[in-house]
Amino acid sequence: MKMKKKLLRLIIITLVIVSVFFILTEIAETVQKKEDGGKTFPGWLQSVLMEPYLPGLHRMNGGTESQIVGDMRNRWLLAELPVFLYDMEKEGEDTYARESDYARLLMLEGSDEDNKAIAQEDLEYDENAMHLEQGLADALLEENGMYLENQTGQESGIGEQVSGNTPQGFVPVSNKSYSYRWEDLAGYEDLVKAFYAVDSTTKAGEELLKAEKLLAADMRITGSADSPQILIYHTHSQEAFADSVPGDAATSIVGVGDFLAALLKERYGYNVMHYTESFDKESRDYAYGNSLPVIEQLLAEHPTIEVVIDLHRDAMPEDRRLVMDLQGRPTAQIMFFNGLSRTAKGPIEYLENPYLADNLAFSFQMQAACNEYYPGLARRIYLKAYRYNMHLCPKTLLIEMGAQNNTVEEMKNACEPLAHVLDLVLSGEEPKR
Repeated sequence: MKMKKKLLRLIIITLVIVSVFFILTEIAETVQKKEDGGKTFPGWLQSVLMEPYLPGLHRMNGGTESQIVGDMRNRWLLAELPVFLYDMEKEGEDTYARESDYARLLMLEGSDEDNKAIAQEDLEYDENAMHLEQGLADALLEENGMYLENQTGQESGIGEQVSGNTPQGFVPVSNKSYSYRWEDLAGYEDLVKAFYAVDSTTKAGEELLKAEKLLAADMRITGSADSPQILIYHTHSQEAFADSVPGDAATSIVGVGDFLAALLKERYGYNVMHYTESFDKESRDYAYGNSLPVIEQLLAEHPTIEVVIDLHRDAMPEDRRLVMDLQGRPTAQIMFFNGLSRTAKGPIEYLENPYLADNLAFSFQMQAACNEYYPGLARRIYLKAYRYNMHLCPKTLLIEMGAQNNTVEEMKNACEPLAHVLDLVLSGEEPKR
């Protein structure tokens, strides 16, 4: 009995020593990185802490402090703490994302999403560097206005209403204001500068972003409107706007989704399902985890659904408003958002997305059509590290429309050109290769 107690005590002491060693070594490494990059202090700690108690382990790994610290610490102590793994990765350490990290990675998706474009220094390219020079964009918008003045109300559909809520006056543009010369965007750097904002946590890579490949993907809807074709839902249904009425879902992102669904159904003839249940009523952090099984079930119950749209609104500094003048109406700007399921160091194993190429092609074709028909409407496509449930359907869009300081009117005004561009891409009319 005494021997068992001694053995247990020895095991506990050993575990405590090993844990203290790893923690102190990490602190030492951090301090030393700020000084001269040497290895004297960590080596000293290893000798003091391990030689008296774990001489075999110490001598077996003599001179390989980084292996012990990097491998054993990451695997033993931090495997259950992906937040720290994520931070370490940004410092050049290896990442060991295990299956048990999955739920916490979903939490990171929900809590991290709002920090997309506020800190411009984190972007590979300045988020304000639009796909078009501002002077050219202004000229194209003016040209749009001149073109629209020559259209009659009967020809352009002015005066049509959708469920009595459509703002008067929007005219779907029939001629492009701008046409891309795709041969000029064959290079990776040129394409990224023209279309993307890349978050510092991830890296796209030339294998994912090739204009020819992105344009070649067939995004046309193949089924009939007899059954559901498009699903709209809101991972963050509690998102509201400057003039939203507390407790009134009609003035939140859900109400904007209602309006977009009505446009797609009544003006363009699609069969649209709008799912309005909340996934973030208690907390945003696990909203993606909460929505995942529900969306999986909806897609299983309605296998005719070909398009999935997760509609959000962005979060911006209060002094920056995402609004433009489109046909004389204040219109919220939109942004397409892609999760790459990979950090700057490589793929996140347990956030695999078999439809990543399709997702990227869909957002790219939407962006190209927006830029050609409604210059200035779409901000650049944002690329970030996680997955955001975009692995459930090839034709999936995560759309950030406006921000918290936009009005409901501006949001609904943005739904008009967005619905038109969706129809252009889903019908196969645009973009032209």
